[in-house]
Amino acid sequence: MADATIDIVAMGDAIVDVIASCDDEFLKAHDLPKGSMQLLSLEQADKLYAAMGVAREMSGGSAANSMAGIAAMGGRSAFIGQIAEDQLGLIFEHDMHALGVHFDTPPIIGGPPTGRCLILVTPDAQRTMNTAPGASHELHADVLDADLIASASILYLEGYLFGPEKPRAAMMKAIDIAHGAGRQVAFTLSESVCIAGRKERFGQMIDSGGVDLLFANQDEALQLTGRADVESALTELRAKVPTLVITKGPDGAIAIENGERISIPAAPVGYVVDTTGAGDLFAAGFLTARCKGASLERCLWTGAIAAGEVIQHYGARPITDLKALVKL
Repeated sequence: MADATIDIVAMGDAIVDVIASCDDEFLKAHDLPKGSMQLLSLEQADKLYAAMGVAREMSGGSAANSMAGIAAMGGRSAFIGQIAEDQLGLIFEHDMHALGVHFDTPPIIGGPPTGRCLILVTPDAQRTMNTAPGASHELHADVLDADLIASASILYLEGYLFGPEKPRAAMMKAIDIAHGAGRQVAFTLSESVCIAGRKERFGQMIDSGGVDLLFANQDEALQLTGRADVESALTELRAKVPTLVITKGPDGAIAIENGERISIPAAPVGYVVDTTGAGDLFAAGFLTARCKGASLERCLWTGAIAAGEVIQHYGARPITDLKALVKL
């Protein structure tokens, strides 16, 4: 097996986040459950955007955020995701390149616009996410760079993209390429809403050995397994994946691997501003540390420190020197 020239290559939604503050009354007026994530049609997204207050635009997408975090920690990362030939697509492409993330998926012309996520942040730092995937769900297996995937130590996949048929087929092809090259595959369930309607396919992929490292939060683990308590869910999942990582928000995280179980508390933070991207940066820290040969506990702590940084400001990308923070 050839040495890896990239640490992690990810596949996921290519999304531009549009972030604005709001109060609870705004969420109620637009029938948006606080802290939830829902998919919007392009028409619904236009209507909600028109009603939002002053907003900040920045590139997002779960796996793309993780790759940005990895680059910020000194890791070598690449991203595969579909944009359109429009202004938001140019913003996304520019931001990825500026952050040092390899990104060269050609934009589509004449199809749906680049995806956007309208994120509403309430004073308690909870974020309510409203996503119009647009072009991101047009990702096709034909655009995959097999050499790029085979050159990375880890292929990282996000649950948001696993539902639609085209990108799901692309993901399954990427898994075959990665495993054929002797690489590992990591998968994040992304959000509990992604499991509805996809549970059987998720299960089939995991049962078939498609996933070497699974990231999930407690709610996602319960939904995926159908268990009533977290410990039962962990018991089931640890038998199916070599490495299992469960995040618990302010209660820290757990990793189980080769019979070893490590638990850590959350990293101490000052003031929580916006929880957008916490899971994405946790995965970024964990994967970066793993590629540098760190222990399981060190991987968890690196993830916790990275997540702690991103929740202290608006947006899902780091703004302080993560490399100095995590000290890898």
